[in-house]
Amino acid sequence: MRPRDALVPSVSSRANRGWWDGNADDYQVEHGEFLRDTGFVWCPEGVDEAEARLLGEVRGRRVLEVGCGAAQCARWLMTRGAEVAAFDLSHRQLRHSRRIDEATGLRVPVVQADAEALPFAGSSFDLACSAFGALPFVADPLAVFREVRRVLRPGGAFVFSVSHPIRWAFPDDPGPRGLTCDRSYFDRSPYVEHDEDGTPAYVEHHRTMGDWVSLIVASGLAVAGLLEPEWPEGHDRVWGGWSPLRGRHLPGTAIFTTLRP
Repeated sequence: MRPRDALVPSVSSRANRGWWDGNADDYQVEHGEFLRDTGFVWCPEGVDEAEARLLGEVRGRRVLEVGCGAAQCARWLMTRGAEVAAFDLSHRQLRHSRRIDEATGLRVPVVQADAEALPFAGSSFDLACSAFGALPFVADPLAVFREVRRVLRPGGAFVFSVSHPIRWAFPDDPGPRGLTCDRSYFDRSPYVEHDEDGTPAYVEHHRTMGDWVSLIVASGLAVAGLLEPEWPEGHDRVWGGWSPLRGRHLPGTAIFTTLRP
């Protein structure tokens, strides 16, 4: 199957559901301590919502976490007085959410769902958030933005983080090799891993910065802010292609703040 075949929404969804179900355990072992059972970390640079306050005041507000993984962010929001719902494509990630619920006594209401078709009523949330959830992995991000807009109340905000688009022009290598551009920023071919019979087993999609802005606007949302976090001093953790070396030269994450008018 060719990379372009992964642009079909059902292909991306099926591949990534299987990949996350198969890798959720390793992911939580590797990154769980950094994410914290009850913590809201936006990105590998370590931007923490407790200090960044990109969502503003959440007490008494109804918040949806999009692509929640083990729902660490949603759990933190609960401790700040928010009424929270969360969903993820991966059943195994949601099993980890239940495990953490039992360990912390904070039970997050979660559901297994696809971000391109949300099982929530219109205008039912004040805020939505996503820390690298869903959007990098879907073939039709416009459908996701339209669904999020649908479930937000007028004046509601959707804040989400994704890999910074410039990273796609460089090898996903935390070392010196990752500082040398080796492909076109404008090549929107998805990154696809295949299983033994050639079926896509993992899919990630590239959009330029202009693509993201155009998709947001086309959905009826409005761009209200963009944060490109700098690599913080003293932060020496490597996460895949993110590293102190690359972080000193290239932005690794883009965090968009959008509003439903």
